[in-house]
Amino acid sequence: MAAPFSSTTPVRSIFRPHPNPIKSFLSPSDCFQKGFNCVKCHSSNVNVYSLSSAANYASLRHVTVKLSGKSVVVKHLLKKRAGIVRCATIEEIEAEKSSIEKDAKARMEKTIDTVRSNFNSIRTGRANPAILDKVEVEYYGTPVSLKSIAQISTPDASSLLIQPFDKSSLKAIEKALVTSNLGMTPNNDGEVIRMSLPQLTTERRKELSKVVAKQAEEGKVAVRNIRRDSLKAYEKLEKEKKLSEDNVKDLSSDLQKLTDEYMKKIDTLFKQKEKELLTV
Repeated sequence: MAAPFSSTTPVRSIFRPHPNPIKSFLSPSDCFQKGFNCVKCHSSNVNVYSLSSAANYASLRHVTVKLSGKSVVVKHLLKKRAGIVRCATIEEIEAEKSSIEKDAKARMEKTIDTVRSNFNSIRTGRANPAILDKVEVEYYGTPVSLKSIAQISTPDASSLLIQPFDKSSLKAIEKALVTSNLGMTPNNDGEVIRMSLPQLTTERRKELSKVVAKQAEEGKVAVRNIRRDSLKAYEKLEKEKKLSEDNVKDLSSDLQKLTDEYMKKIDTLFKQKEKELLTV
């Protein structure tokens, strides 16, 4: 069985001193059921174990040597490094834990950004340039984001003004707005495009509120899935004997706190958007 072992630990042969000891130790073994010495062959059998180590590696080797009253020096028990196990260092284990934690937090933060972006794309009764964030325009044969080729502003609470950096793209922008199904009709005057937001009906506000609630729940599901993936990563470390059961319990508790934190963030975003939708 392999175990961590310091390369500086002195281990000497109890069989015979040697100028370059191989770190071996011996134990008696029965020969023909006659104990240490064999009556029949006038010899003795001993089990010889050799323990070698280097850095984080350790191996235990075993052979049985038959003695016939002569001095024997065991030189090389096994040339092959069989049964060698590498033991992970504390630094490596901490690095793996840190990597799992950072990955979970980064993915949860990305989920929040996605939820926020989805909410912004749903228009309320007030004009907001963010509702055009997902509009893509075919610009010189390549689909690009509208906000990357035009300046979008809100002259008043119920209209949007789109001013392209390149006037030749006006028709392409107008076409993209028409096909985006935003519920608004673009007005192209050859210089800029204006869009007026129609007043939302009570029924339409409730429908949009349901859409927002669904998107919020999808965000929560994504956060739970991230938590599940992280737990599996911790359990894998436990199976590899890099973490104890108590370590995993503590890390799982911290992960649950992080999950609850991001769940609250999604709830906060949802309540803000719902309030915007239902405010006339």
